[in-house]
Amino acid sequence: MTPPTWRFLDSGAADGASNMALDEAIMRAVAAGRVPPTLRVYAWQPPCLSLGRFQALEQQVDVAACQRQGIDVVRRPSGGGAVLHDRELTYSLTAPESDPRVAGSVVESYRRISAGLVQGLARLGVTAELAEPAEQRNPFSRRKRGSASPVCFEAPSDYEVLVGGRKLVGSAQVRQGGVLLQHGSILLDVDVLKLVSVFQWPAGLSLENKVVSLTRRITSLRAVLGREVSFAEVAAALLAGFAQALDVYLIPGQVTDEEGEDAARLRQTKYASPSWNARR
Repeated sequence: MTPPTWRFLDSGAADGASNMALDEAIMRAVAAGRVPPTLRVYAWQPPCLSLGRFQALEQQVDVAACQRQGIDVVRRPSGGGAVLHDRELTYSLTAPESDPRVAGSVVESYRRISAGLVQGLARLGVTAELAEPAEQRNPFSRRKRGSASPVCFEAPSDYEVLVGGRKLVGSAQVRQGGVLLQHGSILLDVDVLKLVSVFQWPAGLSLENKVVSLTRRITSLRAVLGREVSFAEVAAALLAGFAQALDVYLIPGQVTDEEGEDAARLRQTKYASPSWNARR
């Protein structure tokens, strides 16, 4: 059987509100059948902290520290912990929930999509593995929906991508209108001090302990490969990795006029709005 054709978008860098608006606009277009399933890669300019949909802004994020450093804050449509988007490539994959390549529960679809990430990273020379489900790591404990830490990268979820036991990719998912959107951050490099500075932490935790905590749990492509890795290099590797793992043709395309107009409206009315970003 001939593999289906999906769309690949490299939309470059944009501010946080624009990035989240375009992810939702693509999701709506896929749901309406106006565009095929889509793999998108993008970056953030200026750096941005994205908050999980159900996180409390003031309790999790040091908003003043973000303002001092010129870091945007935006709330994602997906759940999970907060992510500082700085030196990274972000991917988003949007497809109907019924598509066998992403079908199943959230955990099952994570596993399928993460296989594409692992295949792509292998093309860069990175040997990555998937985090075991929580029940397998500790069958006597139930997986928690939340965490004491506000930071997405502090702990791996089921089937997220690890290298040497450290988290390299942090992902989150949302489903609406029969369509699945999963987006996630692949760290090209990481400034741990900057990362520590933008979050609210439990009282009494020293700066040294915060840095040690994150350093033990996260890594970056630069740390793994011992060299600087470009956005374009990672984008090309992911394109090939997802095509192989999901058995699809990924054809470079463009954002449609309708998607662009929808994204501009969503940016203005939702993702750039304090009422959305401050809500819980």
